[in-house]
Amino acid sequence: MFITLQSYEVFPKKPIFALKITLDSMKKSLVLLCFVCFVMTTVASAQIASVRVAFWNMENFFDPFVDSTRAYNAFTEEGMQHWTKSRFYTKRNNMYKAILAMSENHPIGIIGMCEVENDYVLSSLFEKTPLKKHNYRWVLIEGPDKRGIDPAIVYSLDHFMLVSSAVFPYYNPEDTAYHSRDILYAKFISKVGPSTGSGTSTSDTLHIFVNHWPSRYSGELETVGSRSCSAAILRAKADSICAAMPEGYQAKIIMMGDLNDCPTDPSVYDVLRARHPSEREAGCFTNLFGKNDGLGFEGTLKHETDWQIFDQIIVTDGVLEDREGLHYQEGSARIFYADFMLEDDEVYHGKKLFRTYIGPRYFGGFSDHLPVYIDLVR
Repeated sequence: MFITLQSYEVFPKKPIFALKITLDSMKKSLVLLCFVCFVMTTVASAQIASVRVAFWNMENFFDPFVDSTRAYNAFTEEGMQHWTKSRFYTKRNNMYKAILAMSENHPIGIIGMCEVENDYVLSSLFEKTPLKKHNYRWVLIEGPDKRGIDPAIVYSLDHFMLVSSAVFPYYNPEDTAYHSRDILYAKFISKVGPSTGSGTSTSDTLHIFVNHWPSRYSGELETVGSRSCSAAILRAKADSICAAMPEGYQAKIIMMGDLNDCPTDPSVYDVLRARHPSEREAGCFTNLFGKNDGLGFEGTLKHETDWQIFDQIIVTDGVLEDREGLHYQEGSARIFYADFMLEDDEVYHGKKLFRTYIGPRYFGGFSDHLPVYIDLVR
């Protein structure tokens, strides 16, 4: 008992002093913790408010099965290309590897694609690989292409809600017997940023067009009219959306695709009237890939020694000018590549694309096109 009292009387203030130090330390730690949480929340919000929109020509993304409804079955095990299940899975795995690299480990908001055969290949790519974690869905409407390849729109449920979709068929009044790929359209509402009670943004409606215009297979000059027809159809559909907007609102339209023409060719420059930002004028759309300055690579495909930009993303003024909702992040337009998507060009020097096939020869690569993307921010 005496020892207890002595301890209490000799050291009466030390426990209080120690407690004061402890409380001060806790206050400082709490302030520091709040600051760290604020920074982390700010960074997370910035990441959520940034949405990537991309396009990629998948180069003959076929399943390995015979389609009895079509005459074209070259991409099967017994077909001309000897397209086995093993080759299909190699292709599938290559594509998801590249998409993951392009996504920088975040869901890409919207991915336009072309040369996609059916739902099976998309399900295999987005539901049976590590891409599954990004919660993708898609729109694919099979069209009249004789090989059975079509455009597709893949979107992240974390970023967008699908409102409607449609296809706009190719039509050439001077050659009604010729058929080409449809233009695929989808309307989305953004889930990013300020929202209503329903959880969807009231102002961020995006209209997406995915294109795969007629090829140059029969010659550039012989097919230029076909691509101009596709350009005219796209222009008319985009104009109708703009005309239907309420007064004071600008339509947010993103047009993307493999146009099989360069940005300065007549179909793009004169018929669609899509111009580089430095050449913008009234009535024109903005081609964010109108020049290769600042795009990060020379082109999206290579013909002998020349890199060309056939794969483009084109937008309306609403995507550029609306600073309250999702809008284009200045300077974000890029041609995406990774070293594993390229190989040495022993004939024409430099690099060339690491392709799946060149003619009938199998190489086991990725695609004959590089993907392109832009970022939208709030």
